[in-house]
This record gives sequence, C-alpha cells and structure tokens, in this order.
Amino acid sequence: MKFCRPRLQFSGGWLLAILATITATPVIAETAANFGTFTVSTSNPAQGTVQGFTGGSYSLSAISNRDRDQKACIGFADPNPDHIMVLENDFSQLTIKVDSNNTDTTLLIQGPDQNTIRCGDDTGKRKDASVSDRNWKRGTYRIWVGTFNSGVKRDYTLAVEQQ
Repeated sequence: MKFCRPRLQFSGGWLLAILATITATPVIAETAANFGTFTVSTSNPAQGTVQGFTGGSYSLSAISNRDRDQKACIGFADPNPDHIMVLENDFSQLTIKVDSNNTDTTLLIQGPDQNTIRCGDDTGKRKDASVSDRNWKRGTYRIWVGTFNSGVKRDYTLAVEQQ
C-alpha cells in the first residue's frame, strides 16, 4: 500500500498577509482580577469598599517607574491586578485608599488606558497607601495593592470615595 502525502500550496502574498496581520496586531489579554470587579457610578454614590490581601513578589515598577504626576511607583504585588474598577461616569475627583491597619502598603492604578498610571504610598503619617487625584475618565481601571517588601501578606480594605 502506498501513502501519498498531501501537498500544501500557499500563495506567498496570502501567507505573508496573514503573518503580517498576526504579528502586527497587538494582543491585550484581559486578566481577571484577584479579588474581582466593582463598578462606580454617579447614580450609585461613588463610595464603597472591597477587601483583599497583599502577598506578591512582582515589582510594580515593572509596570511603570513613575506615574503621570512623576510620583514613584514602588512596592511588590501579584502580576495580575487585585481589583478592576469600572467607572460608568467621569469623576472630577476621587480618592482610593487602603486600610491595612497602618502596615506599609503601596498602590498602582492603571486606566482607563494602558498609559495613564497613578501611584500612591504613605498617606500623611500613616503607612497605608492612597491616591487622591482629579480627572478620572469613564472606563476600566486595574488596581494593584502592594507592600514595600516582597512577599508580605496583609489583609486590607480598599475604599473609593468621591470628594
């Protein structure tokens, strides 16, 4: 019995067009948040809390060394965001703060696009991190809660407040 191998023929231009499309199109993976997604809207007062815990060894400075106001982005967290916040409206001012019983936490918030970064560390005399900023556009934000030292596990509550 004789087996024949099928012969595949491709038009060079067709194959190159497919390869160009595959390599030229950036793929953005939607990663699930470690502790879920929450929504903030003007009809639902922009104030709420979610819980989580720290514990990663991924350097947040790998996402960005500095935020849009040139504040340093520091700390260690999981590579996946801890929370995903969806803003259904624009907000002129929001504060996002961590309550971890005054342990040394950090924050990195990315959104609504990949290039807009906000970072926070100590809040006043407290070691808990916060970000208080203006001009929050409608969209999806990825939030990482980190610690100053790698691998430290701390329970926390994350609060979002409208000024």
